[in-house]
Amino acid sequence: MRVLLWMLASLLSFCLLAIGVRELSGEVGIFQTLFFRSLIGASVLFAIIFYRGQLEQLKTERITMHGVRSVFHFGAQYGWFVGIALLPLAEVFALEFTAPFWTAILAAVFLKERLSVQRILAILAGLMGVFIIVQPGTDIFNPASLVVLAAAIGFAVAFISTKALTSTDTPLTILFYMCLLQMPMGLLLAWPEWTAINSQQLLIIVLISLAALSAHYGLNQALKLADVTLVVTLDFLRLPLIGVVGVMFYQEPFTFALIAGGLCMLLGNIANVYRTGK
Repeated sequence: MRVLLWMLASLLSFCLLAIGVRELSGEVGIFQTLFFRSLIGASVLFAIIFYRGQLEQLKTERITMHGVRSVFHFGAQYGWFVGIALLPLAEVFALEFTAPFWTAILAAVFLKERLSVQRILAILAGLMGVFIIVQPGTDIFNPASLVVLAAAIGFAVAFISTKALTSTDTPLTILFYMCLLQMPMGLLLAWPEWTAINSQQLLIIVLISLAALSAHYGLNQALKLADVTLVVTLDFLRLPLIGVVGVMFYQEPFTFALIAGGLCMLLGNIANVYRTGK
């Protein structure tokens, strides 16, 4: 039951995050939103670390690796925000589910992890899902889909970097430095087109920042309590949930191709994380 509650909190947070980004699109620049998200995130994380009396978590000897992770994650966030503004919400979430497949490929190349037959089949299932959803070569193909796919690859690089950092740094340390290092990136890129924001927009930005933190925290808590296969399966419920949001609030289509492609990715993700005997 605790796993379901943590996953429910995570799913709702991801949906609130997407809604907040969609509502701000065209009103506040993406870089400006990312700056405030990092500022609020760093402030909240520092407050948590300070309250717990764990200031030693602010120390790290791997600032270069944190920098690499932050750059790729920042770029991935930008691509995801662009996708939310231009594509149906469900399509963005579906294409985001390709990140585990890119992670498996990158881990094999850079971390020398074995690319088993099982993982190769999982990757092929994921790529099949991408082709079903994106439908390249047809009139309905949207180039913005490639931006979201690039974002998924960026998230995969960030995940690989996170895996390397966890050998020395805590999750709170990694999240704090991510926000801290992304802050100047967002400010520098947002400054040329900086706009004044009103109270309603500020409220949405705060919602985006808190939803992002709670989404990942809930996911991490669920992973502590349950097998990763179960968590991946439950996480997939984001797709139909955001599909309903898109239909109800934004009159977006929820097509058969999206469902079929999403199911291919779900099967691929389950095969990617499944281990015999668990």
